[in-house]
Amino acid sequence: MAAADEQDAREHAAALPGLRVLHVMRAPVGGLFRHVADLTRAQAASGCHVGVVADSLTGGEDAARILGGLSPHLALGVTRLPMRRLPHPDDLRIAWRVAALVRELQPHIIHGHGAKGGLYARLPAVLPIFPQPASAPARVYTPHGGSLHFRPDSPLGRIFFTAELIMGRVTDLMPFESDYARRRFSETVEPPRALAPVVHNGLSPQEFAPVAPAPGAADFVFIGEMRVAKGVEDLLHAFAALPGDLRLALAGSGLDEAQFRTLAHELGLADRVAFHPRTPTREALAHGKILVVPSRAESLPYIVLEAIAAKTPVVSTRVGGIPEIFGSQAARLAPPRDPAALAAAMRAMHDMSPQARMALAEEMADFVKTRFTIDRMNEGVLGGYRAALSRTPRLAAAGSAH
Repeated sequence: MAAADEQDAREHAAALPGLRVLHVMRAPVGGLFRHVADLTRAQAASGCHVGVVADSLTGGEDAARILGGLSPHLALGVTRLPMRRLPHPDDLRIAWRVAALVRELQPHIIHGHGAKGGLYARLPAVLPIFPQPASAPARVYTPHGGSLHFRPDSPLGRIFFTAELIMGRVTDLMPFESDYARRRFSETVEPPRALAPVVHNGLSPQEFAPVAPAPGAADFVFIGEMRVAKGVEDLLHAFAALPGDLRLALAGSGLDEAQFRTLAHELGLADRVAFHPRTPTREALAHGKILVVPSRAESLPYIVLEAIAAKTPVVSTRVGGIPEIFGSQAARLAPPRDPAALAAAMRAMHDMSPQARMALAEEMADFVKTRFTIDRMNEGVLGGYRAALSRTPRLAAAGSAH
């Protein structure tokens, strides 16, 4: 079924000029936001009329700047509404406003991203109390991890997975960003009823230019949110087991940053670990010679793609879709939550000769360049749209018009 879905999407991957697409997400931050921003630009360039709905409570000036830059490409505009991360009584009001916007804009496709974006995009099709458009759009959902990171037996997990079961009945297409995410959804919720191709995240051609370490760069660098889920605690314990002449840079910010600064001091690493503020990825990569991704859970992280494209050696844990990015080098991945194994992988990469490390970096960059590009991502999603439109009787008229 999954292979058939991917073939179906490839056969329908032609551009869809005039197609009206509304993307709905919650927080305009992180990899999910980057995915939506890249996809909207590419779809607009393909001739689609695109709009974005996003949370107004998060993202700050960075989100406002990026959305402002997207606005000229968005024929259906940018709408920002206050959205809560966890289930909240206000969800019904926000879903109502999204439904009213759909009725006004009449998109052919409404594409929800993440758990909340997927809820707002699909709930109006479940409950007839919401304003209904003149013609029903195709309802598309990309999880981006989201609810899939919760344990099925936890209270929140049960809420999210029950919602996924209900929403799955009105979903026409689920383009997963990794084969891992598709397997995880099948195991924790149910095998998708909708078309379910794998469409990997992608990079622009400019991102494949190498990034050289800055003078005085640390031996290792971590880039990302300072959160427990990102494995920073595991990284600090792993680094403490390495020789005392090595240095580590941590670039980013987050709620748990103070906790990690305290831990670095308690481990006697204060003179070997430097904390840097959040900066664009390519600037942050220059802080170190080897990127370490110690995550405990991921979907298909952009930081791994960006570092490999920049020919920066990468040490990572085996979580989410990262093995799909590593390809034939996946055996190098360390198990998550295992500081000793992570330390061994870091030492092995550091002790490799510069020539061997560069050869490995070039091999992995070539692999990513053939499989993880924005053009390929856009073609895969548009192909999924057309396949969904052509296979769903109530949407066939919209599909034949494009």
